[in-house]
Amino acid sequence: MQTPADHVIRPRDIAFGRNQAHSRWWLGGNPVATAFYNTLSAAFPQGERFFIESVRYFKGMVSPKLKDQIAAFATQEFIHTREHLVFNRQAVDAGYDLSGIETYVNKTLKFAKTRGAYQQLAITAALEHFTAIMAHAVLTDPRHFEGASDEVQRMWRWHAMEEIEHKAVAFDTFLEVTQHWRPIRRWLMRSIVMVITTVLFMSEIFVGCRESFRQDGIDTPRTWFKLLGYLFGKPGMMRAVLKDYFSYYRPGFHPWDHDDRELIAEMDTALTQQYAAA
Repeated sequence: MQTPADHVIRPRDIAFGRNQAHSRWWLGGNPVATAFYNTLSAAFPQGERFFIESVRYFKGMVSPKLKDQIAAFATQEFIHTREHLVFNRQAVDAGYDLSGIETYVNKTLKFAKTRGAYQQLAITAALEHFTAIMAHAVLTDPRHFEGASDEVQRMWRWHAMEEIEHKAVAFDTFLEVTQHWRPIRRWLMRSIVMVITTVLFMSEIFVGCRESFRQDGIDTPRTWFKLLGYLFGKPGMMRAVLKDYFSYYRPGFHPWDHDDRELIAEMDTALTQQYAAA
């Protein structure tokens, strides 16, 4: 499957939680769950700027339709960055020092930027696959944000919805600008890059959670076992995405092989209703 011809990427300029404060363990009083999502949020601003730059580099080499999608993708990611900067400041106000994970992400992205433009685009395509499959899990299983405030849940679900909406932009750009490559070369690059990206992504989770646990005074084997249970047991984010993760390595894979446009529409309607009520 390819990206549906009638698919529209629509940036939604929404501000979240400006007049609210976080409790330290904002996700149901659970320090392990809070550490996981704080780590993701701390990485988003730098990561999403990298995504924008890596895709925009090729905007003059793609079709007019894909060029428009790149522009919409960049706008969505810019707004996501803005909202996570606010969210991260609230985590800092609650007592966390996020500089450790931010420094790690910065070093990782500095390394990524030493790679060629095509490799950087492949990195973005790989990470966009990660965000899309995790977003699907967030939107289909309410347990992931059970215990968070309504406003925090709205923010993360809004982000998840738009990640699914633009999940194929980097991948389609990669396909289009490498169309003159042999298929085996294209498949090898995206597969090898995904392996490396996976190692770096999981290292990022480890570094961020370790920093949170250390600051909470709970950096113990018991806490790490709880994190494994949280990620692979219940609610089991990593367990939930495992099958879809490995689909990326299939020759002929495309992000829209999993057509979840109905989920986007459902969440878009729910978000509109929730904001009207709020």
